[in-house]
Amino acid sequence: MPPEAILAFDTSAAHCAAALLSGGQVVTRYEPMAKGQAERLMPFLQDLLTDAGLDWSDLSAIAVGTGPGNFTGIRIAVAAARGLALGLGVPAIGVSTPDALAHGKPRPVTVTFPAPRDQHYAQTITDQIATPISIDAGIVAAPDWATLIEATLLCAADRLALGQVGVRPAPVYVRPADAAPPSDPPPVILP
Repeated sequence: MPPEAILAFDTSAAHCAAALLSGGQVVTRYEPMAKGQAERLMPFLQDLLTDAGLDWSDLSAIAVGTGPGNFTGIRIAVAAARGLALGLGVPAIGVSTPDALAHGKPRPVTVTFPAPRDQHYAQTITDQIATPISIDAGIVAAPDWATLIEATLLCAADRLALGQVGVRPAPVYVRPADAAPPSDPPPVILP
């Protein structure tokens, strides 16, 4: 097994993105897709591992982008990461988009990235704390997918090296879901 093999992936937008760190080398892969991430993610990751000559059992950790982003997309990736980590007996490390964008940058740093409805997310991160993620008006340039997934991977690798794997990954939601339960009263169940 390589001394460190970490797999990172993200489905928080209209894509499947993954990065693999093995033997000090990083390989990234990306597929744009408006839908179908749930069906494509596992074969996509398997192809990346196979091309690198690795198997699932070679992994020492799983990293996952936790958003914010597409509600369903985030849940797909986080659920897959938690399931893989549990099955493989390795840590799962969640990395938010602001943490990935701030990785390796001097502190304090404010990161911004696109949000729905012609808005953008913003967060200021210092060495000790991070402000809550806010949503502001205005469009900002989207980060390059390869840079973002590689930063997610490297942020997770740093946390793993420092023993800061923390709690299980969880989705980062900034606002409530667009969908809401129906307002009609529930049906009466007869005995």
